[in-house]
Amino acid sequence: MNKAQLIDAIASKAGLTKADSKKALDAFIETTTEALKSDDRVALVGFGSFSVSKRDARTGRNPQTGKPINIPAKKVIKFKAGSELGDSVQ
Repeated sequence: MNKAQLIDAIASKAGLTKADSKKALDAFIETTTEALKSDDRVALVGFGSFSVSKRDARTGRNPQTGKPINIPAKKVIKFKAGSELGDSVQ
């Protein structure tokens, strides 16, 4: 499902216009992004939670040459599915 299809599905399930559904989805994405940038955790009970984790710098290997390369430290976003979401997919 892409963004346009998600907007269509939200509009039909919530009885909203596509324009209102797009505004709501964009607001959710923007708000979640801002929270994660400030190292906050976004938890939606039953659905799941988004959090930021720090990945340490490490040494890797170039697969073509086999030479060691330095991989810098960075922040990564993690999503952990909630129990209701996990149970509904099975």
